[in-house]
Amino acid sequence: QVQLVESGGGLVQAGGSLRLSCTASGSIFVISTMGWYRQAPGKQRELVAAITSGGNTNYADSVKGRFTISRDNAKTTVYLQMNSLTPEDTAVYYCNAKRTLGPFNIQSDDWGQGTQVTVSS
Repeated sequence: QVQLVESGGGLVQAGGSLRLSCTASGSIFVISTMGWYRQAPGKQRELVAAITSGGNTNYADSVKGRFTISRDNAKTTVYLQMNSLTPEDTAVYYCNAKRTLGPFNIQSDDWGQGTQVTVSS
């Protein structure tokens, strides 16, 4: 079990910036990947950015060059720095942690409660 606590969402005007934080607790030593997903009303949940335990990162094409994912030295907190925000970035942002369970590499996902990001024009 991994517990994820998110913070940093809110209201911002187009062109502004926000920084999201997610801190993991519990079975943190079996986490393989942490990242951020988002879901806008009427749309599917999509990957925004992710970082593996080895430090590799992945970004959605729509946020490359604007968003940066990072982690602290303990690898228990991840951040999403969001710059040059547009109304298209409006969504609920969810922190995600992926774990590998048991000897058969079964993947399990843990999710935060979600934090609302609203970008006005």
